[in-house]
Amino acid sequence: MQRIATALDQVNRIVGATVRWLALAMVLVQFATVILRYVYGISFIFLNESVLYMHGALFMLGAGYTLLVDGHVRVDIFYSALSRRGRAAVDAFGAVAFLFPAMLLLSWYAWPSVRNSWAVLEGAISVGGIPASFLLKSLIPAFCALLVVQGLACLLRDAAVLAGAGRQAGGER
Repeated sequence: MQRIATALDQVNRIVGATVRWLALAMVLVQFATVILRYVYGISFIFLNESVLYMHGALFMLGAGYTLLVDGHVRVDIFYSALSRRGRAAVDAFGAVAFLFPAMLLLSWYAWPSVRNSWAVLEGAISVGGIPASFLLKSLIPAFCALLVVQGLACLLRDAAVLAGAGRQAGGER
């Protein structure tokens, strides 16, 4: 199970290592936009939209990596006081009862919009913007898929801990 979980982790590790560069690109494009607007009096809508696209991609595609490194917000009232097995049980329950059903529902309800957007190659959000709203909408199923992949990796590790085999096994969680 550990090898499968590690292989699944690698998907989000690669995606995370790639999309983190969007943060730098966003800052640079936003800086250029501000300089162009306030120093030269020039404004390009596609530059503003590119920041929106990068922001969406960074957060939607980076969510699986954030789960990998246990960086999501957790309301930790009792969790930290639990044993490793207790935390594994809570995490496994959360994945099965909340994460997987939520991603399934989000995918199910988003898919018609994504499919229709691709069918017509939906254009820009604003006049003069980036003519690729279909790509922005495609981030929704990608987000769901990456979280499910990482959720499976976490669930496999939690199952190993619950079965008693996870004492030495460990990802970054």
